[in-house]
Amino acid sequence: MKTVLITGSARGIGAATAALFADSGYNVVINYNTSKAEASALCNMLKENGCGVITVRADVSKADEVDFLFSEVEKAFGGVDILVNNAGIAQQKLFTDITMQDYDKMFDCNVKSVFNCCQRALPHMIHNKYGRIINISSMWGVAGASCEVHYSASKAAVIGMTKALAREVAPSGITVNCIAPGVIDTPMNKGFDSETMDCLKDETPVGRIGSPEEVAKAVKFFAERDSGFITGQILGVDGGFI
Repeated sequence: MKTVLITGSARGIGAATAALFADSGYNVVINYNTSKAEASALCNMLKENGCGVITVRADVSKADEVDFLFSEVEKAFGGVDILVNNAGIAQQKLFTDITMQDYDKMFDCNVKSVFNCCQRALPHMIHNKYGRIINISSMWGVAGASCEVHYSASKAAVIGMTKALAREVAPSGITVNCIAPGVIDTPMNKGFDSETMDCLKDETPVGRIGSPEEVAKAVKFFAERDSGFITGQILGVDGGFI
């Protein structure tokens, strides 16, 4: 049985992804940093369905906490076969108002976390000559967003890391792909008022906001064994926005 680790999976896209993999018979590792109540509730729900699931608190922007996270997974399930780098933050701010603290926090949460988890996951995957890494970027990492320059830059960095790492680890039977979601109905977007959300919906060609479950299905596609000839790809799940 394969084991999937989803960072930042207490809610939103991460929680939907955890539920989908659990329903498909995978061992699931729910990672959270501050959302303990949500992570515990999700874990209990999945356990009721007979799934192999654990929760582990770790700030994945910190290498020592990532090491603890993977050690717990190894004790429970033997190692990570599928890594979904979902943890991240967003912030809307004029470029001239972005502080160095804002910039560092954004890149720590959105980029360093991916680096830390990939580096820790790869020895097990290389040993097994098999692995799947799926990184969650954003359509703004492709196109760029006004008043979200540091966010857009961090998500573009995830895309660059995906493409480069895919080339490096392909000979070991490991694929690395990326999802670039559009406007999705998640807690991250709850800060927008209804007028803004209506505008974003109108700008989306399919005429609606996406669901976390739709992104989760794209993640699962890249995680399947049959997707082994697909690597280094960026899949937009954005309703045609970009």
